[in-house]
Amino acid sequence: MGIDEWPELAMNSRDPVYLQVVRHFKELIATGWLEAGQHVPSRRELAARMKINPNTAQKAYKEMEEQQLIVTEGNSPSRITSDAATLRSIRSELLGEAVQAFVESVRRLDAPVEELVELVREKYGRGEAAAEPSEGGPLP
Repeated sequence: MGIDEWPELAMNSRDPVYLQVVRHFKELIATGWLEAGQHVPSRRELAARMKINPNTAQKAYKEMEEQQLIVTEGNSPSRITSDAATLRSIRSELLGEAVQAFVESVRRLDAPVEELVELVREKYGRGEAAAEPSEGGPLP
């Protein structure tokens, strides 16, 4: 993987940058862009590519090591964990967060769960983004 191939990350101002980097890695792992055992850029390389402070990149890598997302042995390059349970938990964590955010945003509409499930199936089947309004307008 070359440094120019690294996917962009749109930073937000709400969360600490190092945690945004960790989440970005989790998303890349969950989508298969990063695979078990794959080497990742050095801390300096990642900092340059993402235009972040090298200390922030170091902090993100330290956090990922603590969460066992990456493994660094001696002076060898860091690589994505090969632990299957950790890899599965990443996807579950991200899906759980997305569902929680969805539920919180629609709960105030007091729509029946069946209606929500049907709308999700319809939108997901068409590959539409969740932020797009439905063809029929807002929920009744």
